[in-house]
Amino acid sequence: MATKNTNQPKTDSEAIATTNWKFLFKWLFILGGLAAGILNALVTNDVITVDDQYSYIVTALMTIGVIVGIFYFDSDDLINIGLRFMILGGAAGTIGGFYKIGAYLAPFFLGFSYYLGTIVLTLLVVYFVKKYILNK
Repeated sequence: MATKNTNQPKTDSEAIATTNWKFLFKWLFILGGLAAGILNALVTNDVITVDDQYSYIVTALMTIGVIVGIFYFDSDDLINIGLRFMILGGAAGTIGGFYKIGAYLAPFFLGFSYYLGTIVLTLLVVYFVKKYILNK
């Protein structure tokens, strides 16, 4: 006798799509921050020189920061993300005193802080648009 097929619960395709986009934006955030930190560390320590080629990378990182700020982070969580930005900037200012490695860690954290600053400013704009313009 054939076995009875049980009905498997179907997953919601919108939930799967949202999860996939969140996964993509999470990795864009992480890779963008790492790229900004590494680029700033290399430029600050004169490993590479600044020219027009790197201005495109900075523009791309700022664009990625705006996109991640709009689609990945929640604008209602602006205070916590702003605190992360301030703490990272403060840590970058104090970590430069470490012997030899501080010269690379401080610019790395400062570059990541620059990238996070773009995201915080985007969240600030989204927050005020939601609160004062869309909420009539």
